[in-house]
Amino acid sequence: MAWTPALVIFDCDGVLVDSEPIANRLIAEALSAAGLSMSGEEALERYRGGKLTRIKLRVEEDLGIELGEHWVDGIYQRQFDAFRRELQLIPGILEVLDALDLAGVPYCVGSNGPLYKMRVSLGVTGLYERLESRIFSADMVAEPKPAPDLFLHAAAAFDIPPEDVAVVEDSAPGVSAGVAAGMRVFGYAHDSGEAPLVSAGASATFLRMTDLPGLLGLR
Repeated sequence: MAWTPALVIFDCDGVLVDSEPIANRLIAEALSAAGLSMSGEEALERYRGGKLTRIKLRVEEDLGIELGEHWVDGIYQRQFDAFRRELQLIPGILEVLDALDLAGVPYCVGSNGPLYKMRVSLGVTGLYERLESRIFSADMVAEPKPAPDLFLHAAAAFDIPPEDVAVVEDSAPGVSAGVAAGMRVFGYAHDSGEAPLVSAGASATFLRMTDLPGLLGLR
């Protein structure tokens, strides 16, 4: 018999909205300006799923420089401007959310990004009103992904035990966080490829978002 979760937690960037290529292109531009030459693809591979404040600390350690207190805010502002021009939903995500609604399975968002970033990314793609009361940020907990804190916090808000929760992630740190939380993790491998998600412990991987309802036992 197919397993159906009592709750589904979606990562935001790269799972609900196709923001990773845009965001990492701008991170790469900022890193190049700071002296660390890197393409958008290289930035995506190295920093996918990471919290931007932690990325800043890594870069400062790598280069032995101070990027300044406004570096993160500056990147977010450039990302928001680009999101308003370019950002699109991940193809098939609306069908997934509709299938969960039809099955009566609750869902929420669990992202390393700050709430104000998700207000923009989910707002310009039309998802914010649908998800407004169910958005969880790593800013709410002690440690971001790959620590399990965020996913455990979200599950507790719904009073659902971890073993009954499905996590949908596109990054190895996110998968690791779900596994550490004791949840089943489904890796969306369209951009990252399956190997890093499997290595991080994903229960299953998939390349098309429209395949997810079947994996969750919804049809």
